[in-house]
Amino acid sequence: MKKLNLIIGKKQIILACLTLILGIAVYMNYALSSPVEDIAAKDVMADTTEAANYGDAAFVSSEGDNDYFAQVRLTRMTSRDEAVETLSAILNGGDLSDEETATYTNEAVTLSKLSESESKIESLIMAQGFNDCVVYLNGSTANIVVKSDGLEAEQAAQIKDILLTEVTIPAENIRIFEVK
Repeated sequence: MKKLNLIIGKKQIILACLTLILGIAVYMNYALSSPVEDIAAKDVMADTTEAANYGDAAFVSSEGDNDYFAQVRLTRMTSRDEAVETLSAILNGGDLSDEETATYTNEAVTLSKLSESESKIESLIMAQGFNDCVVYLNGSTANIVVKSDGLEAEQAAQIKDILLTEVTIPAENIRIFEVK
């Protein structure tokens, strides 16, 4: 029995459970996000020949089947999957101290929570009558891209309120972008 305890310890059980929870969170994010169909590999910001100044508002054309939002969701999902794979590889490496394991486990849990919060906020914003949106959270800032024909101050306040009910971010770190 002691030999079995040496092979499977508390740390391994905790790591296995956290990895399973992270996998479930990633799957739920994938399953609950809108389906991605036939995404053309094109640059959304192409065909801009005018010089742009930093800080100028830019409107992105969303012609077609919401290619912009579908491409953004696909890119976000791909980058998150790569981060999860990297964290899993690090955690399963076996040469980590307890402190390093705790740090990487916390990063995995944080990534999972951010992903879940993004999906929830997107769903709530679309439930308020917006056609489509994408939310980017990184813990201290939030960027929200909303499809709208003219975003009014009341709508921006409504979006900010939805965001703040889900996450705690200083108001000066929240940016809302409009896509036509």
